[in-house]
Amino acid sequence: MAYDVTLIPGDGVGPEISEAVVRVIEATGVKVNWDVQNAGIDVYEDEGTPLPDRVINSIKKNKIAIKGPVTTPVGTGFRSINVALRQELDLYSCLRPCKYYKGSRTHYKNVDLVIVRENTEDLYAGVEFKKDDPKTFELIEHINALSGKTIRIDSGVSIKPISVYGTERIVRFAFEYAKKNNRKKVTAVHKANIMKFSDGLFLEVAREVAKSYPEVEFEDRIVDNMCMQLVQKPELYDVLVLPNLYGDIVSDLAAGLIGGLGLAPGANLGDDIAVFEATHGSAPKYKGLNKINPMAMMLSGVLMLNHMGEKEAAKRLDSAIEKIIEEGKYVTYDMKASPDDTTAVGTSEVADAISQILRG
Repeated sequence: MAYDVTLIPGDGVGPEISEAVVRVIEATGVKVNWDVQNAGIDVYEDEGTPLPDRVINSIKKNKIAIKGPVTTPVGTGFRSINVALRQELDLYSCLRPCKYYKGSRTHYKNVDLVIVRENTEDLYAGVEFKKDDPKTFELIEHINALSGKTIRIDSGVSIKPISVYGTERIVRFAFEYAKKNNRKKVTAVHKANIMKFSDGLFLEVAREVAKSYPEVEFEDRIVDNMCMQLVQKPELYDVLVLPNLYGDIVSDLAAGLIGGLGLAPGANLGDDIAVFEATHGSAPKYKGLNKINPMAMMLSGVLMLNHMGEKEAAKRLDSAIEKIIEEGKYVTYDMKASPDDTTAVGTSEVADAISQILRG
């Protein structure tokens, strides 16, 4: 049996790490028909949009996609392709496991966290009003009148929607994941002490959903305290469920605990569509240099294989990556004790070494 999978190579370093990932997945013996669909900043220049309809249609048809990183302009230009994909395909759950691998460069040896991030609401919903726009003036006038507060007229405004529906399904996803994967505890992360009607709603709904899962321990933490707790004693935590913005920030913090974004995979999951991607960005300054660590996207491939039901292949790929990290020979510069270590290998060489293990 061969699986039809949409492959979005991305831009910047995306194409070279995507090529490396294709090689190691094929080395597991799992048959994949790759439906290659380009998207990103280069496509924007050629087609006038960074995310053509053909990409969305391919993912809807195949139900499974894996993508390399794509560039998001800062402050100007088009909106994030990642956010657009999540909203267009209703990929409401962002799953980001952060697990320590022996040999990785970190002070922490006991980290095994799973971040479950709500993907469609919160400040990433894209409900924004630009400074000096007439609609923004009108909105500010209404808010000032309704709230009794004073928002400065020279403000840009972003709206933070958090719904019962969105919260209930992401918290339920976190508990179901915990049950299926023998996890013991779910922690809801919020700022309900300050944002009582948005984060407060998130916490209220989380507590209600938790009642349906008495076999899984439940607790909650304020987000700033959660960050401190993770740095001090990450071993106390298991599955974390968070609104969109906090999930983005805390997942990067958790990646730092295990050695960096080069080891941080991700999956964006809806009810019937899944898109897998590395957590890190496109690093355009390293484009074409065969230098970037491909393991985050390879580990996203592990998540993809598990999702496809190819559990044995997923386990073998994860074990091969683990062996390469522990050995420390065929790893990129970021995995070395010094970034100037001349024994560091390139993106392609990492794929060679892992593929060799998989093929025996």
